[in-house]
Amino acid sequence: MKNITVIGSGTMGNGIAHTFAQHGFNVSLVDISTEALDKALQTITRNLDRQVSKGILTGEQKHATLGRIRTFTETGPGVSDAQLVVEAATENTNLKLDIFAQLDKLAPSDAILASNTSSISITKIAARTGRPEKVIGMHFMNPVPVMKLVEVIRGYATTDETTARVMELAAALGKSPVEVNDYPGFVANRILMPMINEAIYSLHEGVAGVEEIDTVMRLGMAHPMGPLQLADFIGLDVCLAILRVLQEGFGNPKYAPCPLLVNMVEAGKQGAKTGEGFYTYTSGSKDLVVSAKFQK
Repeated sequence: MKNITVIGSGTMGNGIAHTFAQHGFNVSLVDISTEALDKALQTITRNLDRQVSKGILTGEQKHATLGRIRTFTETGPGVSDAQLVVEAATENTNLKLDIFAQLDKLAPSDAILASNTSSISITKIAARTGRPEKVIGMHFMNPVPVMKLVEVIRGYATTDETTARVMELAAALGKSPVEVNDYPGFVANRILMPMINEAIYSLHEGVAGVEEIDTVMRLGMAHPMGPLQLADFIGLDVCLAILRVLQEGFGNPKYAPCPLLVNMVEAGKQGAKTGEGFYTYTSGSKDLVVSAKFQK
């Protein structure tokens, strides 16, 4: 398997494309806009430059990686020779269902169709195709070139052969694949999102401020990043979408998103990508400044 197509060139999509290309795969990166693809290539180039500066890659390896990535604004040409398609679009159920229905028609009949979804049912996605046995979840972590974990999610009809091939492929990327079954949130977000939601409730109810909550979890629980800062980097809109999938999937009120999270997303405060979430992000700087309204 050498030909990989990635659908979506956002944070996860460009990271997945970068990682496959770095490990010798031919990558077709598909998005609806040329501007989005140009931005993705700029991001990949910056991240490769960072790897070169750290001695992880040589300059020659950087150029070879970029040379393996082609971009497309139309799905048909982008998947014409794909052996694996990895969908990395926005965490929206209807959007993903539509994409997989289209991929089923356009991709080669023997291609495996994978979703990078962090919570949506693989079984539900697979049901929109005529090849449910070849549909699987391949949930990478952000930032993709750095993080080792890949959750490999089996849908109801996913075969052992498909699962084994994807597990082997993830290992070939230097990742540590973990096979899980298809339940809302899988393992990572079924555990992570309630923790983040509880941290937001603690802030909402005035238990402590942003920095205090994150400091307790970093220093007391040895987390590399506090839950509120992590939520900012995941994207508050993504956190909200996952919590709603969990709430609907399990029918359990414990997954109900905190009203503060809902209000922030509706106000357009989605975290690092919009410049403001639980922290504010100074343009051109990595410095974090706690938003005044969330201080004690």
